[in-house]
Amino acid sequence: MGGMFLLILMNVAVMASIYFTIFVIEHFFGIRLDRGTTSGLLILSVVVGFSGSLISLFTSKWLAKMQMGVRIIERPKNEKERWLVETVEELSKKAGIGMPEVGIFDGAPNAFATGANRDNALVAVANSMFKIMDREELRGVLAHEIGHIKSGDMITMTLLQGVLNSFVFFFSRLIANIIAPKDDNGNPSTLAYIGISFALEIVLTLFASILAMWFSRYREYKADATAVKLSGPQGIYNALNTLDNLPPEELSLPKDMKAFGIVGFLGDLFRTHPPMDKRLENIEKVAYELGYEA
Repeated sequence: MGGMFLLILMNVAVMASIYFTIFVIEHFFGIRLDRGTTSGLLILSVVVGFSGSLISLFTSKWLAKMQMGVRIIERPKNEKERWLVETVEELSKKAGIGMPEVGIFDGAPNAFATGANRDNALVAVANSMFKIMDREELRGVLAHEIGHIKSGDMITMTLLQGVLNSFVFFFSRLIANIIAPKDDNGNPSTLAYIGISFALEIVLTLFASILAMWFSRYREYKADATAVKLSGPQGIYNALNTLDNLPPEELSLPKDMKAFGIVGFLGDLFRTHPPMDKRLENIEKVAYELGYEA
């Protein structure tokens, strides 16, 4: 019930931001966003494409807390929480970023990082992680999540998604406007225009998703490499091995959070994370380059 309310609220916020932005552009800058002109359609596409992505970015911490039931550790209640906060603080200083909020949630063994910028982020770990991993492995996981924050992955993913959304919106309507049947005045048939643009959106979104998932996998290799630099190779290597031995259904995060977790899974082209054996090979390579013994 709460999740549905958040979804409705997000959709309302996105639509409101789109209409507000269009109002500002048209009334204060005098630019008419007419989809019948290439320039108008392009500007409208950018407004639509980036609105949802930017709102998701700036509300990411709040949504993650609500969706995952994250409890922020403001004052550690026990030794486990104290170690978690102190470890995140140590790794954050080493990485040169601001101290993130640290939280715990109940659920499948996983961890994630999110937030609008590298000095205002959130790192959250499932309670179940403490049951299946030792502290060296957990430290490796935390270093991986700090790596996402250090690289600004939340921002780069938002910008990429905004560009891809704009691309899909623009070209689906531009092509539909060209190939849809025209009336005597040269105007495309409304029904045909809607049908063609909708079909093109599905196809172009598929290709855009492949590109977005490729970048997501690239980010994981970088975060693993950062984990090796921050805490050595053993922790993150053993942590991934531990997670690899668990059934995939026991590791899943909600759809919106999968790209920012420690592990993920889908078909090859739509994987948010690389295959585990490739990640382990990458960790071995980075460790060798940094002078660690096998």
